[in-house]
Amino acid sequence: MSIRQVRHRPGGDVSPFSGYVVVAAAFMITSAVWAVYYAFGIFFKPMLNEFEWTRAMTSGPFSMSLITSGILAVAMGGLTDRLGPRAVMSLCGLLLGAGYILLSRVSALWQLYLFYGVIVGAGMGGGFIPLMSTVTRWFLEKRSLMSGIVASGIGVGALIGPKAAGWLIPVYGWRVSYIIMGGVLLVIVVLFAQFLKRDPASRGPAYDADEGEKTRAGALADGLSLGDAVGSGQFWIFFITGFCYGFCVFSVMVHIAPYAGELGLSAPVAANILATVGALSIIGKVALGRAGDTIGSRQTMLLGFILISAAQFWLATGERAGTLYAAGALFGFSYGGCTVAHSPLIAILFGLQYHGLIFGVFSLSVMIGGAVGPFMTGHLCDVYGNYHAAFLVSAGISIAGVVLTFVLTVSYTHL
Repeated sequence: MSIRQVRHRPGGDVSPFSGYVVVAAAFMITSAVWAVYYAFGIFFKPMLNEFEWTRAMTSGPFSMSLITSGILAVAMGGLTDRLGPRAVMSLCGLLLGAGYILLSRVSALWQLYLFYGVIVGAGMGGGFIPLMSTVTRWFLEKRSLMSGIVASGIGVGALIGPKAAGWLIPVYGWRVSYIIMGGVLLVIVVLFAQFLKRDPASRGPAYDADEGEKTRAGALADGLSLGDAVGSGQFWIFFITGFCYGFCVFSVMVHIAPYAGELGLSAPVAANILATVGALSIIGKVALGRAGDTIGSRQTMLLGFILISAAQFWLATGERAGTLYAAGALFGFSYGGCTVAHSPLIAILFGLQYHGLIFGVFSLSVMIGGAVGPFMTGHLCDVYGNYHAAFLVSAGISIAGVVLTFVLTVSYTHL
């Protein structure tokens, strides 16, 4: 099925400024959502100390939340196609705020699984797909760059969230800290969701083109249905790369701080290492997003997987703080190449008509990988008494991502 591109003259109530407002609002929401989510690694040790659970048991709710969010991301993506991002993100903000506030009442393991694994996981179903799909629809020529800016909010979150938790927990305890962070998150998400607008193609005109080609409305007017997309071999190659990406990224984000603790580094140093990963991911997502508009999204994702592999081999041999800082910095920069490539690649391969829904189905692979990765990493640490073997396994998964991305065929006639 071919994808037809149509053009319109500018008109209606859409202006270039509207697109940048959407990007700014999406960036703020992304930053807030992932700040609290990635702070889980800082709450990890206080909960271990209080309840004396194993690392695998305590990692389980995080893995469960990824499964829940992956399943519901399909629904959230489809609802974004139908209802627009404002309603979807308002609902997600309410779920996230409620889930984190309820965590302050945990007294048994099943409650941790319910509040974090189910409620927070449900809210995280809208923590990425609706925002990235909306921005992808708003832009054409700057699609990868704008996707990178919004995705960099994940890095901002990883930078500020663990630092905030590291400051709050010693002062207020982990229970009150979750109330504070959950309440702030609820306000930010619901507030900025009101600035999200439906994509210009759904209302007629788009913009994002130079003066000579003014406004490419509905950048890809047609698109493959979900059934047609999943019936193609390319979708399943792409789908498995998502598993590899999720496995590697979430394994490191959950376990790099505990890994630093196992090496005898202090809690503030561990938090700073995790924050370094977030800081460099901000740079990586913007820089590699800009590169994606120049060299292509597939090549950007390939580069990302190559660098992720190198970073994880480096982590596996780490024994000092300097090594963890350097490897974490490389990892943070490099995984952005995969992050910013996903949404544009779906637009290239399958069009925009059902972009949110297809993106949601693809995200299942990321969340499955993200669910398996932290649990397996924690289990391998419990078995071997250190993280070295665990990070070597993760590096091998990343190499598989390199191979799959290399054989992925992208047809640029769909642009």
